[in-house]
Amino acid sequence: MMCQRTCSFFPVNMKDKIKLLFVCLGNICRSPAAHGIMQEFVDREGLTDRIYVDSAGVAGWHIGELPDRRMRSHAADRGYALMHRGRQFDAKTDFSAFDLILVMDEENYSDITHQAHNETERLKVHYLAEYMQHHRGQHVIPDPYYGGADHFESVIDLIEDACQGLLNAIQDGTIS
Repeated sequence: MMCQRTCSFFPVNMKDKIKLLFVCLGNICRSPAAHGIMQEFVDREGLTDRIYVDSAGVAGWHIGELPDRRMRSHAADRGYALMHRGRQFDAKTDFSAFDLILVMDEENYSDITHQAHNETERLKVHYLAEYMQHHRGQHVIPDPYYGGADHFESVIDLIEDACQGLLNAIQDGTIS
């Protein structure tokens, strides 16, 4: 089930800092890649003081660990440094701390929305794939963990597309 792109909780004129949280299963492949890629895009646009980026995992298996070495390697080949240390999503603090929670697949969406305490929190959860501009038929960001190099490259392509679309939407106010 895809979410709607209209997010009425966003600051209308970007006076307040927008806080984005990317979430995948273990916080070692997709969400730290999205975190690193989005951070690079935000920095390039000079919006670091306006957009805060973080990532987390549904599960706590990799708390404190760097992202998967394969994801770090493929991201580094494109100029992205993935240095985030894994952490687990915390419903008590993350729903109130973040304006938009971007998940990678249906399982992540279900896991996070089931932790929401109310409809306002549920409405913060969206699929990152909603923001893709060039891969519009893709509804999720698949987990590359059990795949080869081509899977990691493909996932980075999808994340770059979605992060650019998300940044564009923030800048042009279509999610305000």
